[in-house]
Amino acid sequence: MAAAGGASGAGGAIPVLILKEGTSRTRGREAVRLNITVAKAIAEAVKSTLGPKGMQKMLVDPFGDVIITSDGATVMKEIEVEHPTAKMLVDLAKSQEQVAGDGTTTVVVLAGELLAKAEELMDLGIHPTLIIEGYRKAARKASELIDELSIKVPWDDKEILKKIAKLAMGSKAVAHAKDHLAEIAVEAALAVVEEKDGKRTVDLDNIKREKKEGGSIFDTALIRGIVIDKEVVHPGMPRVIAGAKIALIESALEVKKPELSSKIKVVSPTQIKGFLEQEKEMLRELVDKIAEAGANVVFCQKGIDDVAQHFLAKRGILAVRRVRKSDMEKLAKATGAKIVVNVKEIKPEDLGHAELVEERRVGEDKMVFVEGCKNPKAVSILIRGGSKQVIDETERTVHDALSVVRDVIEDGKIVVGGGAVEMELSLRLKEYAQQLGGKEQTIVQRFAEAIEVIPRTLIENSGKDPVVLMAELVKAHTEGKVHHGFDVFTGEIVDMKEKDVIEPARVIKNAVESAAEFAETILKIDDIIAASAKKFGKEKGGEEE
Repeated sequence: MAAAGGASGAGGAIPVLILKEGTSRTRGREAVRLNITVAKAIAEAVKSTLGPKGMQKMLVDPFGDVIITSDGATVMKEIEVEHPTAKMLVDLAKSQEQVAGDGTTTVVVLAGELLAKAEELMDLGIHPTLIIEGYRKAARKASELIDELSIKVPWDDKEILKKIAKLAMGSKAVAHAKDHLAEIAVEAALAVVEEKDGKRTVDLDNIKREKKEGGSIFDTALIRGIVIDKEVVHPGMPRVIAGAKIALIESALEVKKPELSSKIKVVSPTQIKGFLEQEKEMLRELVDKIAEAGANVVFCQKGIDDVAQHFLAKRGILAVRRVRKSDMEKLAKATGAKIVVNVKEIKPEDLGHAELVEERRVGEDKMVFVEGCKNPKAVSILIRGGSKQVIDETERTVHDALSVVRDVIEDGKIVVGGGAVEMELSLRLKEYAQQLGGKEQTIVQRFAEAIEVIPRTLIENSGKDPVVLMAELVKAHTEGKVHHGFDVFTGEIVDMKEKDVIEPARVIKNAVESAAEFAETILKIDDIIAASAKKFGKEKGGEEE
């Protein structure tokens, strides 16, 4: 039992029981230091994956499935952590992934470093509350400085977007195909740009990523339409339709069975025949309605009866059944069709259009391609590769590329990579710290030093000497060379803007803000109360605990 206090009485101290038996409690500075230690350990684990020369992690799940990746978000998602602080770091990486699409390793490493610096400040006798206030002030200033250091670019400049995509893919296992994949990512993102309330938006849900084993990464292709991982339902149907008029049907093309169980009394064989004929006639009417509307392709979200398949085939209509709801919505966006609930009410204006609908063999399976849509607001990327691991890593890489391209299309702002923006940010924060007084100055300086962990880690992961090169980098920025950073391929401090090493401003801005918020949250915790694990099963007497 956990005692939270005592009271004196005639018989001495009486324990007051507050917490359940088995509950553990850590308080005060010990709680803060424990949380900091956990965060530092997680940051250290992912640190080696940062940058193009970063190492990879092999993750094996309980079923024996293997994932090999250097993607920070994937590593954080797949490792099964127990400690609540570690779980919060996983959520931090997920949040960075959702907002910016890249920089997941950066945000975790930065959060770990900010907490390590906070620990140093606590050793100097500075209270966590003061550290939190100083970090907030430094984070606000850092956000302003990133806006100042950002470079505005035309949102639809394909060359800049390709450079951004290639940089995001540079640290991944499939980096040898980055030129090919960058081209696809840029074309796909530009295809689905929409204007909403005077703002550009790119909804990545409108870019379908379909994976199929076989071929090489270079067989990965952009389809200006939708790929459906289904085959045509009937052997008598055409496999290719040019000038497709597409009907999207939500309900099943079959005769509905009564909802309540009912019995029908049959007194002669002709009655059975009559029932079957009537059923057949109802299905013929449904197919006639579809044909009269002008459709020559049908995608059905539910089932298609064998008899209905026969009538559709006779009419020369290509049909696909049991199409996922998400795919139906993408088909509607790509072809301009409306999803019809009641087939009897289908009209010609409900149909979508595509130049070609074709069933093709891809690897060992058949897939239906809907191509040549006019101004499609949904497109597909068919990802190919020699093994499941390669395909999965390619999909993660393409997602990162799409995300950073989306950032630039929506914001129109970039920063220089290779640790250049982080180094400049650190130096300017140190200048800002000089304007402050007392302990606040020390706290903001430590915040600035923490940001230097990014260029230092890039240098370390490249196998170079961080002491010498960090000194060179500081010297270059002190001399006003704002765009100088570390080139991981040559091992030199050079102008990274000239080398086209650029990334979205959103990535670093969100990483700094989120890492600072995380550090503040952890520093505010001074009590960890962990309940004992719940036991499942039955005690004596058949009662569950």
